Amino acid sequence: MTMGTHTDPTRIRVVIPCRNEKPYIAACLRSLLDANREGLAVEAWVCDGLSEDGTRDEVMSFAAAHPWIRLVDNHQRTTPQAMNLGLRPPGYEVGIILGAHAEVDRDFFQANLSILREHADVGCAGGTIENVYLDATSRRIGSAMGHPFGVGSAHFRTGLKEGYVDTVAFGAYRREVFDRVGFFDERLVRNQDDEFNYRVTKAGFRIWLANTVRSRYYVRGSYAKLFKQYRQYGYWKVYVNRLHRTVTTLRQLVPALFVVGSVMGALISVLLPVLLPVWLVGMGAYMLLALVSAVRAAQAPGDIPGVLLAFFTLHAAYGIGYLQGIGDFLLLQKEPKASASNLTR
Repeated sequence: MTMGTHTDPTRIRVVIPCRNEKPYIAACLRSLLDANREGLAVEAWVCDGLSEDGTRDEVMSFAAAHPWIRLVDNHQRTTPQAMNLGLRPPGYEVGIILGAHAEVDRDFFQANLSILREHADVGCAGGTIENVYLDATSRRIGSAMGHPFGVGSAHFRTGLKEGYVDTVAFGAYRREVFDRVGFFDERLVRNQDDEFNYRVTKAGFRIWLANTVRSRYYVRGSYAKLFKQYRQYGYWKVYVNRLHRTVTTLRQLVPALFVVGSVMGALISVLLPVLLPVWLVGMGAYMLLALVSAVRAAQAPGDIPGVLLAFFTLHAAYGIGYLQGIGDFLLLQKEPKASASNLTR
């Protein structure tokens, strides 16, 4: 891909799925204004699900002053629909998905383009996320989500790897990726990024994560929301597996095995007390590993109990959702409910 010259700038489209994000959208757009756009023709499409909190006024204010920013109505109000509204129309060479809660670093665009220029086999570039915590709860949840014990090999969260990966956040995609692979599956309320990136790698493209690509993400935190979010992740992962007739990653099985082992082990131990020590050893090993990980992940000693709770919430919620997905999508062969499409990111 030839991505622009001095007289022919590289055309980049940033697509921002959005609904009721007034506290964050201005900072997100301001970070794009402040980014180094030399030699680039950047446009930002805020695909808004008919916000009712003043978000649209914020975006239109930016658009009036900066014509390369535009507001797009997303009547379906779902994340994948918003992504596709922004990516389907032609007119760009690199398409970037960005969260409304995110802010990009000054060199965000240049660092992504450097990767795409240096690696001909890379169809998607991305980087690491720095979490910005709005309160103590979000800090504890963010600490858990930034540790391998909490999220496994989600390297864009942990920052422990640079190079080829299976997914990134806020990916920068060559246009030809969409021409060959298609767009985001609008049936998926969650996991649309993971499912799309699975198709990207299956089509022969590579995904590269670099620590030079940096962004910040403002974390809203509650354990109830965390449980709901990760239960959905687990649930929809099974639907993705059904679509592709394969388990896309082995690590997704671990939380479900944890839930089954914990519950079934407790029940079997009641019926067969001789097996109780085995169950206790297993649970003890989990708690010990969780405690050691929480101590390392916590930003302050007082955060350790909250990080532990976040670890357990992440694992239990994903595992429960995954088992529910097996029941609905594999055993009962259900299709996604229409009501589920009202959920947004």
